[in-house]
Amino acid sequence: MPPTETIALPAALGVLLVHIIGVLHTIHVIMNGRTAQGTIAWIVSLAAMPYIAIPFYWILGRNKFTGYVRARRADDERLVQNSMNLRTAFLKYQVEDPSPLMEAAERLGGFPEVHGNDIKVLIDGEATFDSLFEALEKAKDYIFVNFFIVMNDRLGSAFKDALVARAKAGIRVHFLFDEIGSHKLPSSYLREMREAGIQCSSFGTNRYWWSRLQINFRNHRKVVIVDGEDAFVGGLNVGDDYLGRNPRFGAWRDTHLRIRGPAVQAVQMVFLEDWFWAAADVPKVKVHPEPEKKNQRCQILPTGPADPQESWQLFVVEAASTAHKRLWITSPYFVPDPGVLAALQAAAIRGVDVRVLLPQKVDHLLVYLSSYSFYETTIPLGVKLYRYTKGFLHQKTLLTDDHAAVGTANLDNRSFRLNFEITALSSDPAFLSEIETMLSKDFQEAREATVEDFNSRSFLFRAACRGARLMAPAQ
Repeated sequence: MPPTETIALPAALGVLLVHIIGVLHTIHVIMNGRTAQGTIAWIVSLAAMPYIAIPFYWILGRNKFTGYVRARRADDERLVQNSMNLRTAFLKYQVEDPSPLMEAAERLGGFPEVHGNDIKVLIDGEATFDSLFEALEKAKDYIFVNFFIVMNDRLGSAFKDALVARAKAGIRVHFLFDEIGSHKLPSSYLREMREAGIQCSSFGTNRYWWSRLQINFRNHRKVVIVDGEDAFVGGLNVGDDYLGRNPRFGAWRDTHLRIRGPAVQAVQMVFLEDWFWAAADVPKVKVHPEPEKKNQRCQILPTGPADPQESWQLFVVEAASTAHKRLWITSPYFVPDPGVLAALQAAAIRGVDVRVLLPQKVDHLLVYLSSYSFYETTIPLGVKLYRYTKGFLHQKTLLTDDHAAVGTANLDNRSFRLNFEITALSSDPAFLSEIETMLSKDFQEAREATVEDFNSRSFLFRAACRGARLMAPAQ
């Protein structure tokens, strides 16, 4: 056999093998695709260019976070016992007459609405970190930390120093961070904490070999728990940006909550599951909190790619469907999928005051461009879009007739399907009034958008917006 034929035969077999693997992946897409558009796109890509599409499919095409559900349901006596104790503690305070929206949230997230809580609204970074550092200083037993982004800057260093000081004082500290969101965090930062006795772990690809290709999934939660009595939940990460120190963004508009009472036990359960996935360990927790005199209702809604359904998307659709008077949403990213878009449109058509507050300044270019492409399909139907002009808007809130939510989830594909998120909900009248006052001020500091804002832009800008929208599943 000539040398050329000897070389050509293995090459041909290799090409054939790649295409066979591409066909197998196509079958997997057909059986597991999230949307018709995405499924068709992957089928075409895998058939036409399997050499390129197969690696990208393993990174971007997965629709479930493999292994997390297994970890959640693990036959680990410590995790099971802690979960049972925590659930028993807060079920004693379960609300007996929850609204349909809260019942839906319970079915999606597993936690009912409970009374006996004290919810403090922390507007912007200064109020949030003042309250957070105060709670850390008063810790007597343990501190649990989970952030998407931790920066090694002035605030990040101060946060590290506070944790190190508490650890040296004998407080147990568990520090969890997302390895993609905090990829700039230097090893020296973690080394100093570990030397002080802090348990540090990244959330991502560190449990099983196959999870190395699951980098498209992120733990986007921002949670701090102190002694099982205080829980902090909201939109702020740890970094100078969140205190408005970055000239590029200027003032940073965000919202966080400090929660005390039975609802803290639900936040602890969420952290334990995340920590168990990341570190295969279950820290001890306090499980019998006293109810607060303020006696506010509160419900915790964890969502993410390990859920059997797309929980955050369904919650937003349900909120829009049950709203009669108002639906106010703030989010730095507005790339709704067809289901959420239709729910917003339908609510506006039936006369609901639908408002969506977005940033005017650019954070992530593709998402920013994508948001403009929805002007023509929302504004003419009565959906009011606003652009926040006093700095950069990063808060994630939702307000309906009788419910308010503050958390970490955005109106984009990542929060709907790819990110682990956490949201605190309440139907407490005082809390609703506080959120309404806060958002009313935010809308006053914003400019209402018009369709002309999009149509008057250059052809290249409009083309870029529509092109960016096509890439929404990967944003």
